[in-house]
Amino acid sequence: MNKNYLILILLFSICTNSQTQLPNVPLKTLSGQSTSTMEISKKNNLMIISLWATWCVPCKNELDAVAEVYDDWISETNVIYFAVSIDDSRTSKRIKPMVNGKEWGFEILLDENSDLKRAFGVSTVPYTVIVKNGDIVYKHMGYSPGYEDELYSQLIKHVD
Repeated sequence: MNKNYLILILLFSICTNSQTQLPNVPLKTLSGQSTSTMEISKKNNLMIISLWATWCVPCKNELDAVAEVYDDWISETNVIYFAVSIDDSRTSKRIKPMVNGKEWGFEILLDENSDLKRAFGVSTVPYTVIVKNGDIVYKHMGYSPGYEDELYSQLIKHVD
């Protein structure tokens, strides 16, 4: 019985720590151009995707915190950060004015139909993943002050 229990724990840890491939999902730029997760993953071998919404206070706090350190992250890791809004048709008109008022130096994309949110299997935001060479190597849900330091420490693990 003890042996079976250890095998079960081992299998569980292998399954939960395995990498998964980034799903290919259509997205839009703020200017309305079509793109996809596959296209943006070709821009760089290391990227962060963060799902957020204009109505989500923790999301905005996370994006503000990352914006403060993003230039350092780029110079140290060559990462590209994509903030993907999941705002629906009722709240999407708030995205451009909010982004224009912020000093976010990363790319903003739109997940108009929540396709990426569904593909990730998440029900709430913020939700952040690190992607390396098309594989999701780290996932995190939620935000609390200082989390950007944890995200950076995870990011550094995947720099070549």
